Amino acid sequence: MTEQQNTPLRAAFIGTGGIANAHAEALWDQPGVELAAAVDLDPARAQDFASKWGVARTAASLAEALDGGGLDLVAICTPPSSHFPLALEALARGLHAVVEKPPALSLAQMRQLETAEAASTGTLSCVFQHRFGSGARRLLAMQDSGALGRPLIGTCNTLWFRNQAYFDIPWRGLWDVEGGGPTMGHGIHQFDLLLHLWGPWAEVTAFAGKLARRTDTEDASAAIVRFESGAIATVINSVISPRETSYLRLDFENATVELEHLYGYSDTNWTVTPAPGREDVVESWNQGEDLSSGHAAQYRALLRSLQAGGQPPVSIAHAYATMELAAAIYASSVSGTTIARGQIDETSPFFTRMDGHLEPWKQEETLNA
Repeated sequence: MTEQQNTPLRAAFIGTGGIANAHAEALWDQPGVELAAAVDLDPARAQDFASKWGVARTAASLAEALDGGGLDLVAICTPPSSHFPLALEALARGLHAVVEKPPALSLAQMRQLETAEAASTGTLSCVFQHRFGSGARRLLAMQDSGALGRPLIGTCNTLWFRNQAYFDIPWRGLWDVEGGGPTMGHGIHQFDLLLHLWGPWAEVTAFAGKLARRTDTEDASAAIVRFESGAIATVINSVISPRETSYLRLDFENATVELEHLYGYSDTNWTVTPAPGREDVVESWNQGEDLSSGHAAQYRALLRSLQAGGQPPVSIAHAYATMELAAAIYASSVSGTTIARGQIDETSPFFTRMDGHLEPWKQEETLNA
């Protein structure tokens, strides 16, 4: 790939279902980007997508797309079980790849992706778009400046609702296909933002279960996370909550900062409540432009990094800490023990599959039948 600004970056979309539209929309308005190929096993769906977004050509595989012309960047928008092999293929071909969440199904796969990226001229970045809204960037800057004081207590809730029909789709709710339930597939965006803001986590104690849906994975989990800073946060992930919300509350010494939204936010979704005598915090918060979170914001940051020849934001190494917390929530809930960061290594059954190959809630269903 050439980095010259007058050479368009040629992008392909692997998978042309619903989420691919978010990627296409995000890249549509970016200067210097050509929507070059739509890749899908269903030719009609690929053609519909290509017609909608003005994509130059369609193909049934990445190899076929490359035969039709050069590519620089691929957006992997397929079901979760295919993220890992497609990312490996893209890296092996020297392409930059953007992969939807979860980037892989296990920590073992994450380590393999790190190795593949190190050997490739391409790069791999993971879609954790909540990091890129102006509210998150402003909050991170205020933390770093010391204006907010120490982080103390946090709440991180992803309370969504998915009915039984959602899980009746054949590839949903299966460990080998999705890697887990709402902890992996829904709440991961919100607690990724929590980790991005509050830094490394130290240990976690969690519960999870199958409370209302017929599915192999959990439909809800709840965790208490202690950070290396000493701060403590609760993290709840649910797809059985009728009033849907994504809610983050962070209590610092000098202010409480809250974010409530559903699938994306702007500055209007944030609230800052100062501690008595610290009204200056609100004045600092109200400065700067309002940029929404979302795929477009992340792609802007990604394209800047590629043009500069640097590493993309949310690299596979950066995403490992988020995936490791997901694995620890599962390990703690299944084992009934507290899990420390770094504890899930190659010797752990939770390293190669999030449920430790135990299928705990499937067994629970059998016992309760």
